[in-house]
Amino acid sequence: MTRIFLDNAATTQLSSEVKQAMLHAMEDLYGNPSSIHNEGRRARAAIEQARKTVATAIGASIGEIFFTSGGTESNNMALKCAVRDLGVRRIISTKVEHHCVLHSLDALQRDEQVEVEFLSLDAKGHISTEELQEKLQSTDTPTLVTLMHANNEVGTLLDLEAVSAICAEHGAYFHSDTVQTIGYYPLDVSKTKLSFCSGSGHKLHGPKGVGFIYINSDNLIKPYVDGGAQERNMRAGTENIYGIIGLAKALSSMMEQREVLEQQVRAVRDYMLEQLQAHFKDIMINGDPTGQGHYKLLSVSFPASPKADLLLLNLDIAGVSVSGGSACSSGADAGSHVMDALYPGSPRKTIRFSFSHHNTKEEVDSVIEKLRSALSV
Repeated sequence: MTRIFLDNAATTQLSSEVKQAMLHAMEDLYGNPSSIHNEGRRARAAIEQARKTVATAIGASIGEIFFTSGGTESNNMALKCAVRDLGVRRIISTKVEHHCVLHSLDALQRDEQVEVEFLSLDAKGHISTEELQEKLQSTDTPTLVTLMHANNEVGTLLDLEAVSAICAEHGAYFHSDTVQTIGYYPLDVSKTKLSFCSGSGHKLHGPKGVGFIYINSDNLIKPYVDGGAQERNMRAGTENIYGIIGLAKALSSMMEQREVLEQQVRAVRDYMLEQLQAHFKDIMINGDPTGQGHYKLLSVSFPASPKADLLLLNLDIAGVSVSGGSACSSGADAGSHVMDALYPGSPRKTIRFSFSHHNTKEEVDSVIEKLRSALSV
């Protein structure tokens, strides 16, 4: 049975060109980048070229890009270093952020007595910029605003430019979890001011276990991981050379083909939406997919029923990989904090379909039939 993978918000298939770049590095770049001999210098040069690639892709300087183990580490680093080193005592966020942000906020409240305030959300997951303005006007306490660019469960997009301008007006730091959007949407931090943002290789057809953090050069923070002088004294530990090279190759490939790939993915996603609405009654579309929503995501809820409760399992048995929410929450289908925040108390069953350029309309037709069978429509 040929499986259909529609869980690309959780992770993506490693591209062939990324695999080849990594294999070349594994065979040829075995030196320690901190060593001064030839092998070490060649490894260091490859890492710095990858840093330049990432920096160029988002309009940053090379001195503002630091490689990490992924989005979770990058987001933890931004939030916790802002409190430790920049004097932040108040953080404004939402209850639909990724758990790596929400759990970091819990830790900062508990251990550092940082004040955390949550913005209200409309039914589609959008914040009110007026409310953000009011909260930033209400106090002179050093404040960080942390809002993800695209929600990883429903896809709702944040107006980065508007929030950036508001934060700049009030002297607040601005961190955005951009893991779901780096490589998919243009971002130029030289024009849209951010204090921090994050990226992850495996969300854009690169390797797992590698990511980066952008730190605006105005923000002077201390190392997050101690032990060595790697990453310009910001993150100790021998660099993941193959992962870093794979991340840079994945990002450059995505950026080179961005508009074409977006058209392909959007066409399949929109076709899925049309077919769902044509074949199923009483479905509800979560988020804002036809407005300000990520073109790779489609979150759909079905009426509560015993068959709907088993939908994830039965689709998996039928060869279709989807999710009920974030893949980072649990190995089981334990519900979604995003759905609870947007639709409290709803008994409906949510399925997240997320797409890549590898998906086709023929696969959508097959998934629709499997859904009809699973729900006995």
